[in-house]
Amino acid sequence: MTAFVLVSGPFTGGWLWQEVAARLGESGAEVYPATLTGMGDPRRPAGPGTDLETHIEDLVRLIDEIDAPEVVIVGHDYGIHPVLGAADRRPERIARIVYLDAGMPQDGDAAVALVPDQTIREGLSHQGGQSESDWRIPAPQHDEWQRWGSTDGIPAEALARMDRLAVPQPAGTFTQPLRLSGAGSGLPTTGVLCTANGSSIEMVEFLVTSGPPQFRWLADPRVTFFELATGHWPMLSSPDELAGVLLRAAAGEGHRVTTAPGEQPAHLRTFLLDVEERPRERVGEVDLYLPDPPGAPDAERPRPAVVFVHGGPVAPDERPTPRDWPGYVGYCRYVASLGAIGVMLDHRLHGLADYARAAEDVAAAVERVRADPRVDGDRVALWYFSGGGLLSADPLAEPPPWLRCVAMTYPVLAPLPGWGMVDARFRPVQAVSRAGRLPVVLTRVGLENAAIAATVGEFLSTAEDCKADVEVVDVPLGHHGFETIDHTEEARGAVERAVRAVLGHLMG
Repeated sequence: MTAFVLVSGPFTGGWLWQEVAARLGESGAEVYPATLTGMGDPRRPAGPGTDLETHIEDLVRLIDEIDAPEVVIVGHDYGIHPVLGAADRRPERIARIVYLDAGMPQDGDAAVALVPDQTIREGLSHQGGQSESDWRIPAPQHDEWQRWGSTDGIPAEALARMDRLAVPQPAGTFTQPLRLSGAGSGLPTTGVLCTANGSSIEMVEFLVTSGPPQFRWLADPRVTFFELATGHWPMLSSPDELAGVLLRAAAGEGHRVTTAPGEQPAHLRTFLLDVEERPRERVGEVDLYLPDPPGAPDAERPRPAVVFVHGGPVAPDERPTPRDWPGYVGYCRYVASLGAIGVMLDHRLHGLADYARAAEDVAAAVERVRADPRVDGDRVALWYFSGGGLLSADPLAEPPPWLRCVAMTYPVLAPLPGWGMVDARFRPVQAVSRAGRLPVVLTRVGLENAAIAATVGEFLSTAEDCKADVEVVDVPLGHHGFETIDHTEEARGAVERAVRAVLGHLMG
């Protein structure tokens, strides 16, 4: 017999699962809808010291009381944090972990980082959760639930029940980091993705094949996925469908993302152009690729520079780091072979809330490069890739006089669905209206992820309306990351056209 432990998101308790629990029970399963400390059970009130550890201990005690041989533990939204903590303590009892429209927190992550609404997230980040006045987060009411996730499909009476039964959330549950030993890292997992809230199997497949390398684990055969065409609270909007999906997940069913056995990750494959090595100088987090070796007659002559800004987010422990990925190295060498200085840096875009920090890293690198006597500080281009495209908002909104061109390749130009934690400042689709006559070279791939392609379309529409100077280099049969995936004449020609367009603005 299978036992389901159901853990809801913030402000709610076991009552949220009433309809789902009934349907699971009808199938013969044991069902334990958890109400964690302070979340509505008068026997376990919260206090200023209630934190994530309190909720993990609640679940560990519950798991220890269950006799069923197989426990499937389901974490919705914030609930995935105590679920992962409890599974780490009792891995031998857990048959499967289900991420129900939840993030993928790692060791050291606090739940506050995944709160979708920026205003709420910033307020929580400043809440210590220690004093008598600030240790609780007021429960949403009415339209405020939308700030925590899509309410699509929830009947009016169910929304009214949420308003009536929701309770304040102890702030410490959001601000205390999750601590994991790794004991539960090999457990089978299932992701249940709610498409009206912005997640989908298509996006997962894109992340595995073309996204940051930390998502490769999603192709593990022990990982399965389901989609529900509803909002963030499927236990209220689609209880029958959710119960069916949970039963199938417990049986090991679901969509599996696959990669070819032994296939090298896309970001580590060779660059599509055969470019000779150029002299490289590494200073801190910045690499300079120079047109001439030291001591050559023109080695000290100031040259224009192209600063390449990698995409992401990329996990902080990823090795090699982006500045050593073949694609970026290839671009830098190619630029240097044509007489400019190629610049590559590692920036700290490790999570969706890190864009401001990454922008600081890029700005500091640019200033360091412009101060180098071998660089013509008045002739610099910035070139952004993939998720790094959001970082182009600052120079587009206020182009500095030394910036001669902005380039973008398969860029993300507005936060994608589910990226609510990205600072509102990083919206290139809006910033381009202030770019004036700053030249923009945008490389667009025809086989792009639909959500990313939509941001590019919106950007180009705004650019056309404001008569921005945008040149589009199309790669009709190109994929996201095509420089190491599509070794075709079309792809090679696109890289050559884009590079020469950028250098034309620098050297003309």
